[in-house]
Amino acid sequence: MSRLSIITRNQAQTTVEELYKDLERRIVASPPGLCPVDLAVSFLKVCHAQTCGKCVPCRVGLGQLQCLLEDVLDGKAKMETIDLIEETARSIYYSADCAIGYEAANMVLKGVHGFRDDFEEHILRGRCTCELNQPVPCVALCPAGVDIPGYIALVAEERYADAVALIRKDNPMPSVCALICEHPCEARCRRNMIDDAVNIRGLKRYAIDHAGDVPVPKPAKATGKKVAIIGGGPGGISAAYYLALMGHEVTIYEQRKQLGGMLRYGIPNYRLPRTALDKEIEELLSIGVKVKTEVTVGENPNIVDIRNQFDAVYIAIGAHIDKKIGIEGEEASGVVSAVEMLRSIGDNEMPDFDGRDIIVVGGGNVAMDVARSAVRLGAKKVRIVYRRRIEDMTAMQEEVQGAIAEGCEVLELQAPLRIEQDEDGNACALWVQPQIIGLVQRGRPAPATASQEEVRLDCDMVIVAIGQGIESKAFEEYGIPVKRGVIEALSWSGIKDIPGVFAGGDCVTGPATVIRAIAAGKVAAANIDEYLGFKHTIKSDVEIPKIRLDDRNACGRVTMKERDASERKDDFELIECGMTHEEACQESRRCLRCDHFGFGVFKGGRIEKW
Repeated sequence: MSRLSIITRNQAQTTVEELYKDLERRIVASPPGLCPVDLAVSFLKVCHAQTCGKCVPCRVGLGQLQCLLEDVLDGKAKMETIDLIEETARSIYYSADCAIGYEAANMVLKGVHGFRDDFEEHILRGRCTCELNQPVPCVALCPAGVDIPGYIALVAEERYADAVALIRKDNPMPSVCALICEHPCEARCRRNMIDDAVNIRGLKRYAIDHAGDVPVPKPAKATGKKVAIIGGGPGGISAAYYLALMGHEVTIYEQRKQLGGMLRYGIPNYRLPRTALDKEIEELLSIGVKVKTEVTVGENPNIVDIRNQFDAVYIAIGAHIDKKIGIEGEEASGVVSAVEMLRSIGDNEMPDFDGRDIIVVGGGNVAMDVARSAVRLGAKKVRIVYRRRIEDMTAMQEEVQGAIAEGCEVLELQAPLRIEQDEDGNACALWVQPQIIGLVQRGRPAPATASQEEVRLDCDMVIVAIGQGIESKAFEEYGIPVKRGVIEALSWSGIKDIPGVFAGGDCVTGPATVIRAIAAGKVAAANIDEYLGFKHTIKSDVEIPKIRLDDRNACGRVTMKERDASERKDDFELIECGMTHEEACQESRRCLRCDHFGFGVFKGGRIEKW
């Protein structure tokens, strides 16, 4: 017999590893709205099955926790049981030998603290607080509630105009979202249980590219009511469109030269071509929306005048103020904000960066946008300075990788200290302090100062891209509640104690995504209509194709291709390529039609009008 032998996995262990992967996919695809207590019990059973049995807290304690949680589900528990669960979990957390035990206990503690109401509801009334009113995962996770399975089925049948019409029922800007939406709908796509999420945004793009001109619906009979929209970004335009469809007279007041908000003044042409944006805005305004540009509400006209002239007002001013780093030398010539730079590009006033050495400070999508734009504007060298790691950046990873492919250098774990100026007051270098990644705070590892010397980075321009603020002062003076710079509005967009005034989008939530601004405009339009004494409905009347049964075989996801980096970095033309017909046919047929199968057919289901 040999002293040592090579360890190999037997068939049973190999199968277990495959089951782990299956379980991982199932967890990723877990639909929203499930009973959190039931899920906590299930997760705990998996954790208990992993224990080696050496230490009592893990071997025995997790089993006791499981019994207590099952008592809650079975209606056998009392209110004191919740405290006992918490006490037991805490004891295991502090006494278990390894992470198998103490992290399982920590998971239970998170549940007790995070959804205690659900525990109490089970004990007192024998039911769960969760509701499955909209159980189709992709629809539930789309802020605007777009009928995603419906339009994917229409794409599969090559009914592209109908697909666009169906999308427009809930999202009036399908062309924009087909190009830049961050597609939260894909996060819980049930297709993840088989292989990978359906490329929902890509299919939307294909429908848009092949639908031709899809006329907007005719507006309802004029109501005689007037509504003012303050802000011409995606949220304001969406609200204006729906309100005009309902028959109200709508006027948009926009501070800039053109409508679009951050779509125009925050997203470069290579991601969102201005031709596509202008065409979509023109179509939406064609139903009779009035527009007044280069108007700053709060100065001329003031808010009081606006409120007196209109039956209702919707504030959708977005977040367009740049934020400062707060370091020495930030006032130097050559230090500009990302907002300022992108605003100039949006007005076709292209900055001259030819031969410049540029540093971009920040790690979000905006930082990537300005870095990649700087490359296209002739910059000799572009570096992105970020105080955390690349994987901790808030920017989408495809944006980060795109910037790197186009020649941008990412300097991670570098915190800006001060900006050095030359004798003429021009920025000539950025000093940074190396960081070390540390403890997790608020879901992300936090950086801390490393025991390394400061580093000098030569440059002749610094672009600050660390976030945006909100111009809320004029509205606060009017009496609209503002907290920490954002307008306080109720969940239905109304302003407390100020009838007829509504607010939504980035000015309420802080900087967020385009689809969330569009969703806020939809909510505001519905509730403004009701405030004005009406109950108009928005519908599409598109017939959804019947289901198919040949979509269950594992199949790879079609990904969107991009133009070669060496070619695209020299212009502002669209970088993303759409799907081919073959790809769109294959991808659309991967949809599992959760609107028909599972809970979708019994609860919630398709919302044909709102």
